[in-house]
Amino acid sequence: MFKTLKTHQFLFEELVKRDFKKKYKRTVLGMAWSVLSPLLSLLVMRLVFTQFFGRSTPHYTTFLFCGNLVFAFFSESTNQGMSSLMDNAHIFTKVNVPKYLFLLAKNAQCLINFGLTLTVFLLFCVLDHITFTWRFFLLLYPITCQVLLNLGIGLILSALFVFFRDMQYLWSVFTQLLMYASAIFYSVDNFRPEIQRIFLANPVYLIIKYFRVITIDGAVLSWHYHLLMAAEALIVLALGCWMYKKYNHQFLYYV
Repeated sequence: MFKTLKTHQFLFEELVKRDFKKKYKRTVLGMAWSVLSPLLSLLVMRLVFTQFFGRSTPHYTTFLFCGNLVFAFFSESTNQGMSSLMDNAHIFTKVNVPKYLFLLAKNAQCLINFGLTLTVFLLFCVLDHITFTWRFFLLLYPITCQVLLNLGIGLILSALFVFFRDMQYLWSVFTQLLMYASAIFYSVDNFRPEIQRIFLANPVYLIIKYFRVITIDGAVLSWHYHLLMAAEALIVLALGCWMYKKYNHQFLYYV
């Protein structure tokens, strides 16, 4: 893959630039929406859920921001990744290029947006009197796992979307359900232990919890947790790669 990226480096860079410019085309604020959008979502969540869940949760704004930050990155990457093949069908039907290159470009653009929002998140931590320690560097681990997870799901969705256009509607419903199942605005500590273990099957929740434990609790999770997070991301990525390899030649007949 790295050799292919190097071979098609110019095309990859141009795709990232194109997607980034296209997202903010004809908007007044432009790139500022990368920061304003999650902040406005955070404000709404804080206004709605503080009275219900925030009274007993320390640093509730940071608690919410962790969930919103991770889920927004997941939602944007997977939704844009789903249409990556169809949006570029006019290119790969005429030129022989690796089809996953378009998905990588979409995810690179989403990663840039995430980086901008992450900077604002760290500023919020300062305002919320969060103590910064060396453990904050460990956030690179869940970010890496999420990038792999987003790529894996993007590969699966983009392949399915070529054959089934209904995927965009089904995925919209699923992400809404996943948002409520990822404990973005509530804590799972009050649930029974067996219920809490069910949450561990959700890779998005694993990443959100990792962010919260590092930033709010200033602690480090067990190595079992690290392995579980990596395993779930790699399994999804492996499944996505398998689907692309299996149906690679069929894409041309359905776009």
